[in-house]
Amino acid sequence: MNRQSLRITSLHARISILFVILVLLVQGAGFVVIRSVIETSAQKTVDEQLTLTERVFQKVLRANRDKLTQAATITAADFGFRRAVASDNRATVESALSNQAERIKADMAMLVSLDGRLLAGSRDPIPNSGPESTASSISESIPDPAPAAGPAAASDSGPGSSQDGQPFAFPQLIARAQAHGIASGLGMIDGQLYQLVAVPVKAPLAIGWVAMGFRIDDALAREMQGLTAADVSFLGRTGDEWHVLASSLEPSLSRDLGQRFSAPGAEETPGAGAVIELQGDDYTTHIVGLDTDGSAVVAVLQRSLREAMAPFLRLQKALLALTVAGLVFSVVASLVTARGVTRPIADLIRSTRAIGAGEYTGEIAVRSEDEIGELAQAFNLMRVGLAEREGRIMHLAYWDTLTGLPNRAQFNDRLTEAIQVAESADVPLSLLMIDLDRFKYVNDTLGHHIGDLLLAEVGKRMAELVPANEATVARLGGDEFAILLPRQDIAAACRIAAKLLKRLEVPITVEGQVVDVSGSIGIVSFPDNGPDANTLFRHADLAMYAAKRGNLGFAVYEVSDVERHHAERLSLMTELRQAVEHDELMLYYQPKIDLVTGSVKYVEALVRWQHPSRGMVPPDAFIPFAEQTGYIKTISRWVVARAIEQCARWQEAGIELAVSINVSARDLIHSDLPEVLAQCLELNDVAPQKVWIEITESALMEDAENAIKTLDRLHAMGLRMSIDDFGTGYSSLAYLKRMPVDEIKIDKSFVLTMDTNAEDMTIVRSTIDLGHNMGLKVVAEGVETIEVLGQLREMGCDLAQGFYLSRPLPAAGLEAWLRNWDEVTGGQAQGAEEGLKAA
Repeated sequence: MNRQSLRITSLHARISILFVILVLLVQGAGFVVIRSVIETSAQKTVDEQLTLTERVFQKVLRANRDKLTQAATITAADFGFRRAVASDNRATVESALSNQAERIKADMAMLVSLDGRLLAGSRDPIPNSGPESTASSISESIPDPAPAAGPAAASDSGPGSSQDGQPFAFPQLIARAQAHGIASGLGMIDGQLYQLVAVPVKAPLAIGWVAMGFRIDDALAREMQGLTAADVSFLGRTGDEWHVLASSLEPSLSRDLGQRFSAPGAEETPGAGAVIELQGDDYTTHIVGLDTDGSAVVAVLQRSLREAMAPFLRLQKALLALTVAGLVFSVVASLVTARGVTRPIADLIRSTRAIGAGEYTGEIAVRSEDEIGELAQAFNLMRVGLAEREGRIMHLAYWDTLTGLPNRAQFNDRLTEAIQVAESADVPLSLLMIDLDRFKYVNDTLGHHIGDLLLAEVGKRMAELVPANEATVARLGGDEFAILLPRQDIAAACRIAAKLLKRLEVPITVEGQVVDVSGSIGIVSFPDNGPDANTLFRHADLAMYAAKRGNLGFAVYEVSDVERHHAERLSLMTELRQAVEHDELMLYYQPKIDLVTGSVKYVEALVRWQHPSRGMVPPDAFIPFAEQTGYIKTISRWVVARAIEQCARWQEAGIELAVSINVSARDLIHSDLPEVLAQCLELNDVAPQKVWIEITESALMEDAENAIKTLDRLHAMGLRMSIDDFGTGYSSLAYLKRMPVDEIKIDKSFVLTMDTNAEDMTIVRSTIDLGHNMGLKVVAEGVETIEVLGQLREMGCDLAQGFYLSRPLPAAGLEAWLRNWDEVTGGQAQGAEEGLKAA
C-alpha cells in the first residue's frame, strides 16, 4: 500500500510538474512571440505614420507654394499695381506688396527688375544680402526639384529691404521664372530657409517680377508636428557640418540630431525606416531630400519608439499578469487532474496489457462517467476493433479474396508442414501446378470482370473435385492454381490431374458468355523431385510449362526433358547478349540461281553464331530466344550493317550481287528500320536496288497494317521486298495485293517432296502461277535434288535456292563458288546442268 501510495504520489508530481512546465513554455513562448509582434507592429505603425507625415509635409509645402503663387499672381495682375510699377510709384508698389504679404502672413514680398535687381520690397526681419553675398539655394523641390546655388554668404541686409539696385538674393528663381513664366522653390540665406515663388508683372509684356516667400522656422516645424504627431526638423549642410535650420524637437535633442548627422562615418542621408538614437531614445526616421547642386537641405521626420510603444507596454504588463495567474491556476488544476487520473489508471494498465498480449476477451471494468470512463469505453471499442481487424488481416494474408481459396502464403505454410510430416512418417506427397490456357485472351477480349468471374468458377470446380480434408487447393496468383496432395504418389496425382482436365473441359457460362477453359498441369512429388518447398515449386513450374509447350494437358517433372532444356535456354539467352559485342556472329551467303539464264545475281544473307565453346550454333537455336527477349533488334541491325558492307566490297571487286536480308516482325512494327537502312546505304555508297528485304508471311500477318506502312517506306526508298516461307502463314490475298512486294519465296516444306507428293506439286505450281499473275518473281527454296530443279524449270519458276545448288557459304567461299560456276556454265543457261554437277 505504501509503495502504491508513493507511486501515485510520484505520478501526481510528474503530472503537476509536466503541466507547470508546459504552461510555462506556452506562456513564455506566447509572451516572447507577442512581445516580438508588438515591437514589429509598433515599428510598422511608426513607419506608416512617418510615411503619412511625409505626405502631409509635402501637402503643406505645396499648399504654402500655392498660397504664395496665388497672392503673387493677384498682386502682379492688379491694374493699379502694374500702373504703379510702370510709373515707378514706389510708395504704391511697397504698399501693395506689404498689404498682400500681411494678408497671407508672408515673411518676404518684393519687386524685382527684369535684370534681377531689387526695385521695392516689404519690410520683414530678414537681413539684406549685399552685393558680395548670394542666396544659398533655390531648390525647386516642390513639386519639381531644380538645381540650386551654393550656400549663402553672410549679409547685412535682407532680401526684403527696399534698397534700390541691389541684386536679388535668388537669381536662379528669376531665371526659372523667365523660362517657365512662374517659378517656385526653397532657398537659404544666412542660415534661414525660405519657401519662395516668382510671378511676372506684365503690361502687357513683362516689366518686372513679384517675389514672395514664407520663412521655414521652428514655428512651421511645430505646426507640422501638431498636424502629424511626428517631429519635423530641417537640416542644412555647410561643408562637412550639418546645422539644424528649424525643428520641433527640444533644443538639446535638436543639437544632438545635428551632431548625429555630422558625426564621422554617419550616413549622408539615412534610408527610410532608419533608427537614430537621441539622448537614449530611439527615433524612427524618414528623410525628405530638399538639396541640389551641392547645397544639402533635408527634412527629417521622426517618431519616438518609446512613445509609440507606450500603449503596447501596458498590454505587455497585462499579459504578464495573466501569465502568472495562469501558472497558479495550472498548478492547482494539475494537482486535481492528477488525483482524478491515477485512481482508475491501474485498471486501465492491467486491461491494456492483456490486449497487448493478444487477449481480446476481457472487458475494462471502469464505470466512471468522466473522461476516464470515456477512455475505458474507447479502450473496449479498440479491443473489439483490433480483434476484428486482426481477423480480417489474417484472412487477407492467407486467403484469396477472389476465389475464397488459400493464397500462396498459406499454401507455402501448408506445403512446408506437409513436407515435415511426410519426411518424419516416410510417406510421399504430390504437388500439382495448374495454369489456365488462353486466359490472357479471355481478359483482353471479354474484359477483366469476366476474367475474374471465370477464375472464381475454376477455383470452385477444383475445390469440388478434391475434398478439403484430403488436399489443399490454392490460387497462387493470376491464372495459376496449385493442389497439395498429402500421402499421395505420382500415380494418384496423375489420376486427379486427368479428372481435373476433364472437369475443366465443361464450358463455363459467365454473364451470358460461354467460355471454353483448358489448363496445363505440372506434377511433382516429394522426395523424388525435390527436398523442400522452393525446389518442388520450381520443378512443378517447369513441368507445367513442358505440358503447355507440348499441349500434353499434364506432365510429370523429368530432369532430362525439362530442366536441362531450360538451363540450356537460360545459358544461351545470357551468352547471346555477348555475341555481338565479342564479334561471334558471322554472315553466310546462299546463292539464288536464275533458272532461265543460269546466272547468279542474288544471294541471301544468313546469320550464324560461332560460339567459342559450343561451336557453330544454328539460327533456329538462338533466333527464337532473341525474338522473345527483344534482342533481335540488335541482331537485325548488325546483319543489316554487315550485309551492306559486304555488298559494297563485292561492288568494288566487280562482282554484281544483290543481297537479301531477313527481318523479323519486331523490325516491321514500330520500327526505325528504314532510317537504319538509309544510313547504311549512304555510308557504304550502295544503291537501294542492291538490297532485298525478306519478311516471313507470319511476321506480316502479326500486325499487317503497321507492317504495310513500314514496307511502303522501304519501297519508297528503292529497296525491293520478298515474302519468305510463302504458303505457311495463312496470309490474306487482299493484304498481299496491298503490299509493295516484288517477290515471293515458296516455303521449302512444299518444295522438298514435290517430286513424290502430288499435293505439294499442285501447291508449288499454283503458287508460281499466282505470283506471275500478280507480276511477282517466284523463288523456290529447299531444292535438294536435280529432279525437283528440273520440275521447277518446267513450271516457269524464276529462281531456285537450296543445298543441291549450294549450301550457305562465307563471303570468300561464295566468291570461289561463283568463279567455278562461271567457268563451267559460261554464264549461259545451257551450261547450267554441268555447272550444277560441278558445284
